[in-house]
Amino acid sequence: QVQVVESGGGLVQPGGSLRLSCAVSGDIISIYVMGWYRQAPGKQREFIASIGTTGTTDYVDFVKGRFTVSRDNAKNTIYLQMNSLKVEDTAVYFCNRRPFPTLSWGQGTQVTVSS
Repeated sequence: QVQVVESGGGLVQPGGSLRLSCAVSGDIISIYVMGWYRQAPGKQREFIASIGTTGTTDYVDFVKGRFTVSRDNAKNTIYLQMNSLKVEDTAVYFCNRRPFPTLSWGQGTQVTVSS
């Protein structure tokens, strides 16, 4: 059974940084494009960043230059380094396959940006 576990969230002040992790068990993610998604209160889940099997990355405009996605296939884990965080980045962050999120969704990790 595939399990996805996100971690690393927390409360941070505007301008701060966090590093999120997403560990997948029960499947081999090295053959997949993996993505980070987020869901803010009262909004739909949205895609924000992805990393391909060869390390190619893609970002939505509103995180470009601030967020960096990476992967460690040996650990079956992907990461999201988030810098220059803004209040509007407050959300629950998830990871899944991209473009079709076919893995079971994890619980996500809460990121709260507030002064």
